[in-house]
Amino acid sequence: MNTYAIADLHGRFDLAKAAVAAIEARAQEPGTIVWLGDYIDRGPESRQLIEFLMAGPQTEGWEWEYLRGNHEDMMIQCLSGQAPLRWWIGNGGGATMMSYGQKVGEEVRPEIVPLQHLLWMATLPFMVSDEYRIFVHAGVDPTIPIADQDVQTLLWMRYQAGFQEGHGDRHVVHGHTPEKDGPLVFSGRTNLDTLAWATGRLVVGVYDDEVPGAAVDYIEVKLPSIQELAA
Repeated sequence: MNTYAIADLHGRFDLAKAAVAAIEARAQEPGTIVWLGDYIDRGPESRQLIEFLMAGPQTEGWEWEYLRGNHEDMMIQCLSGQAPLRWWIGNGGGATMMSYGQKVGEEVRPEIVPLQHLLWMATLPFMVSDEYRIFVHAGVDPTIPIADQDVQTLLWMRYQAGFQEGHGDRHVVHGHTPEKDGPLVFSGRTNLDTLAWATGRLVVGVYDDEVPGAAVDYIEVKLPSIQELAA
């Protein structure tokens, strides 16, 4: 069975639908899709994407697993009053609020976001793992046991350029750090964030559950860039 990893969609509901269709068309049997977080902000259809993910797989036999990204975490904190709204709005949250019906120039109205959306985001784990891999939004500290990882690391970490390590014998699959010419594949980790929300180019990692290491294949989905959509 295969596991498919998708990173950093940032409001590109169109790419999410296209990716699922491409995965299911390629797969010989149902598998698992791991969504690596950052479903919201920057792109035009955050609400639509959240509702799509909350509905779960529509094809029998498939499983979806969802991780929390730093943008979901910001949204939860800011709309629940734990942090200033401007922190999230200034990091792409304005586009998310517009997808919920906020008007340009209008004062931010947190109440227009359905509570069930925030509650769903708040239940999402920060990482999942199997025998050979760790799936996480941003990264893991290779010097610290998995059980002791700091949430800030899992959500916000930036690997140094060219850093090769995963975590012990397990390959780390992550997003968060955009690289439009990616994915970046190293001996111990893979960065799948291809700046898809802006470029329209999404690359899905295909992992054989019985084979350690990096992806055995990639599925590339290409749709219009954010500039082309706005034209």
